[in-house]
Amino acid sequence: MAGELRDGRIVVVGASLAGLRAAETLRDEGFTGSLTVVGDEPYPPYDRPPLSKQVLLGDVPADTTGLPMRRDPDADWRLGVAATGLDLLGRRVLLADGESLPYDRVLIATGTRARPWPVPEEAALDGVFSLRTRDDAAGLAERLAAGPGRVLVIGAGFTGSEIASACRERGLDVTVAELGPAPLVGALGGTLSQLAALMQREHGVDLRCGVTVTALLGDGNGRFAGAELSDGTRVEADLCVVALGAVRNVEWLAESGLAAGPRGIACDAGCRAFNMYGIVTDDVFVAGDVSRFPHPLFGYQMLSLEHWGNAVAQAGVAAHNMVSPGPLQRPHLTVPTFWSTQFGRNIKSVGVPTYSDRVVIAQGSLEAGRLAMAYGYRGRVTAAVTVDMAKSLDYYRQLIETAAPFPPPPGAADRAIAADVPIPSDVPDPKGLSHEPVVALTGHLPDRRLMVVRPTG
Repeated sequence: MAGELRDGRIVVVGASLAGLRAAETLRDEGFTGSLTVVGDEPYPPYDRPPLSKQVLLGDVPADTTGLPMRRDPDADWRLGVAATGLDLLGRRVLLADGESLPYDRVLIATGTRARPWPVPEEAALDGVFSLRTRDDAAGLAERLAAGPGRVLVIGAGFTGSEIASACRERGLDVTVAELGPAPLVGALGGTLSQLAALMQREHGVDLRCGVTVTALLGDGNGRFAGAELSDGTRVEADLCVVALGAVRNVEWLAESGLAAGPRGIACDAGCRAFNMYGIVTDDVFVAGDVSRFPHPLFGYQMLSLEHWGNAVAQAGVAAHNMVSPGPLQRPHLTVPTFWSTQFGRNIKSVGVPTYSDRVVIAQGSLEAGRLAMAYGYRGRVTAAVTVDMAKSLDYYRQLIETAAPFPPPPGAADRAIAADVPIPSDVPDPKGLSHEPVVALTGHLPDRRLMVVRPTG
């Protein structure tokens, strides 16, 4: 059986970080068969985190962000052609150029794309950008380098906040509009979002919270000139960056019968995709930002993650399980992590901050702007976020993995004070935000479909 699994035809849909690492791992695990990687962009896999940081600052060109290969995966690269369908019965991936690729096993790693501005005519104005791809970053960096008078950023999640940080570092005036009460509140909760708001304002950001952008305005010649806000004010700006979160790339699977929806493709802990009836498949696997998977540390809820580390870890598990018989397969149980650098501060997280009801500042203080905050749910530690205190993160990771009691006991290396009194984590409903959490809890069911009983007669 193991020998059979290491031969045959595997197609990886998504020339992404997850797709590349899976292809490399397949060869590391002894797969000797045919390997094809499909990507809708014309470029080999590249690194996305630098796009909102070093590229926007002009430190590195966008075309130098290619991912290094740990080894040659000896794959047939089909770049610049999108997948348009998946035939589960015929075991074929359908491509936009009319070709179809037969497979014995397929890995879906199609990731996400930037959520567009909802009014196409306004989105088409010259000077309106989103940021997800290499081309997006190259175009936006060029316009920032030209010195616009003001930049409007819509959405104060991590991407929007990093864009605003890059603008200020370049010396550009920037306005940030956010529906929620503070930046990053959807990812970090109410207490740390206060620090995020302070960071932005201390660095000269014109931060507008509790408002929406109701219209993007043109100058009459097709160029962006400003925006109207829900509070009746108007912002005049030369550039606009729409940072309203991500859309999972699942539309091409609409007729496939897989459990694919707005939150991604549901899979089990071994990265095997569910079909729309909740039955696990044996030959379709999922990895990276497009996946939803259950995690025992967080109530076995299906998690939807957008982060570099998860894509790498999940790709490795998926590739291993694609070429391993059942008893040798392993689960994807990595504790989620993410990080961000903005306004001179380093923010790192472990666990799921949104899976919490209480928080406590376990080290440092909000006033100092250097701290470690622990998150708890029903009396156990579920997450931690550090600001300029990253060396403490491993301590909290261990607490999460062992379901340690909340609030956490003393023990971090540089802990200087006793923990504060726990307070509510104040995690808002994402529907009231312009941005999305990096880690989202998406319930327990493989799909959001509901059965409807229609009486007859």
